[in-house]
Amino acid sequence: MNLIGTMRALDETRGAVRVEDVYDTDIDDLWASCTTPDRLARWIAQVSGELRVGGTVQLVFTSSWNGSARIEICEPPGHLLITSEPGAEDEGQLEAWLTAEGSRTRLVVEERGLPVDKLHHYGAGWQAHLEDLGRSLALGGAAHQGGWSGERPATAWHERWTELSSAYEATKVD
Repeated sequence: MNLIGTMRALDETRGAVRVEDVYDTDIDDLWASCTTPDRLARWIAQVSGELRVGGTVQLVFTSSWNGSARIEICEPPGHLLITSEPGAEDEGQLEAWLTAEGSRTRLVVEERGLPVDKLHHYGAGWQAHLEDLGRSLALGGAAHQGGWSGERPATAWHERWTELSSAYEATKVD
C-alpha cells in the first residue's frame, strides 16, 4: 500500500500529520478545489460562514467531523491556514501549500495539534480525503456538489479509512 503521509510528535500528547500528492491540474484549479465551497463539497466538506481572513466557518467533513474554524491566512493560489476549534482545548491548525510543477500541482496538507496516540487515524483520513480530491478532479465538470457518479456513500469513505488506518498504525511516528 502506498502511503502519502507522515506523522510526527510535537510533544508528549500532540502531534501532526502531513500528506502530499501531485495532481494533473493547474494551480488555479486546485486552489479553487481547496477554497470554493461547492468544490470542497465534492471531496471533503460542506463549508459555510465568513469566507475571509479572520472569518469563522462551519465545516462538516465526509469523515463525520464537524466544527468551527477561523481562516488565518489565505494567499491565493498557494497558502491557506485555518485554526480549528479556536480557543478550545482541542484547538488545532490545518495548513495547505500548493506548488505548480509544470502543468501539474503539488498539494501538501499538514494538520497540527492532534492527539499523538491517534495520529494513524488522522493520517488515514487525510489520505482518503486526498484520494477523493484526485477522483473529483479527474471527473472535472462531471463532478457535482455532493460527490461523483451520484453520492459517494459515507460507508465507502469509512471502508478506505479503515484499510489505511491499519497501514498508518504500522508506520513509525517521528
